[in-house]
Amino acid sequence: MSLNATPRSERVHIALFGKRNAGKSSVINAITNQQLSIVSDIEGTTTDPVYKSIEILPIGPCVIIDTAGLDDVGELGDLRRNKTLEVLNKTDIALIVADSTKGITGYDKEIIAEVKKKKIPLMILMNKIDERNFEVNEIENLKKEFDCEVLKVSAVTKVGINEVKEKISFLIPQDKENFRLLEGLVEPKDVVVLVTPIDTGAPKGRMILPQQQVIRELLDSDAIAMVTKENTLKETLESLKESPKLVITDSQAFSKVSKVVPKDIKLTGFSIVFARYKGELTELIKGVKVLEKLKDGDKILISEACTHHRQEDDIGAVKIPKWIKEKTGKNLEFHHSSGGTFTEDVKKYSLIVHCGACMINRKAMLKRIDDAKVYQVPIVNYGILIAYLNGMLDRALEPFPDAKNIYENKE
Repeated sequence: MSLNATPRSERVHIALFGKRNAGKSSVINAITNQQLSIVSDIEGTTTDPVYKSIEILPIGPCVIIDTAGLDDVGELGDLRRNKTLEVLNKTDIALIVADSTKGITGYDKEIIAEVKKKKIPLMILMNKIDERNFEVNEIENLKKEFDCEVLKVSAVTKVGINEVKEKISFLIPQDKENFRLLEGLVEPKDVVVLVTPIDTGAPKGRMILPQQQVIRELLDSDAIAMVTKENTLKETLESLKESPKLVITDSQAFSKVSKVVPKDIKLTGFSIVFARYKGELTELIKGVKVLEKLKDGDKILISEACTHHRQEDDIGAVKIPKWIKEKTGKNLEFHHSSGGTFTEDVKKYSLIVHCGACMINRKAMLKRIDDAKVYQVPIVNYGILIAYLNGMLDRALEPFPDAKNIYENKE
């Protein structure tokens, strides 16, 4: 990822749904004014969901998602259809593209119902009005029937496309605009020290995404960011005339950093900050004490939201399983998932340990947490788990008093 690009996880996710050959790909190309999706008269050209990060005025940074037709047929078609429906778990705004010459079909009504069930902002685009236009009363009737915005568009002539972009900007969920990564933690001119070890897993010549985002957030907040490694932290603190407002460290350096940072300075981890930003911090901390109740043969899922080349000392594949075994003394079975795939069988696990979720959006992470809650499977993230294993969780939660109270009162 380019250093000057908005991370995909921070972009508004706009997904287009509809039947095969309704013109989803053509509408995407018209909205973006680029040839992002393959267009063909042959039904089913789009197979798996296609993601494209782009900036569109007046929407801003967004991810456009082109999906396979809901009416895809056969065994392979069923798989494609399921992939299309999975996209809803990360969709911020849904655009239903219907063919004006055929009207709203049963497939369209099905996806509209699913979108409404998940409370996703919705707009219906009646495409191909160059082939069959609508009377004003027809559009008004559709708006009343489906209780959402309905627009007439033509991907061929571009009629209605500018209005689509304007309407989308009003559908952007408020939490996309208002909730900040360091909400309530820093104020202008506060000094925040960031401890960023450079290990074998760090990208060459770059900082990892959570570190980048925290630095940018501090700059946006008019706070002062000081970046150091764990072996120069002592000198960094001594160079300051006043104590910093907060120290944020990589989770794996918790133990070493806590010995250097005085008790009167608040200390937390990047992964814990992201636990609140991307999910439910209070729910994630509930899962940590299940370690004390694990039994021989219990299955644990280690889930990462990105795919990367695993190192010899990989945090998810090697270190966390090793630390959990050492802590529990139990013979446990570890499973792994990565990227867009979470798990299709949540209930078989006794614990889910998730990464910081910097590569997926909040909506996708909340869906994973909700899946775990449905089957009463405890879920925790890397940073919270590592702080707990190091006896540091009490201190790491000090900047988050509500979460700390829940943790301390948890049986």
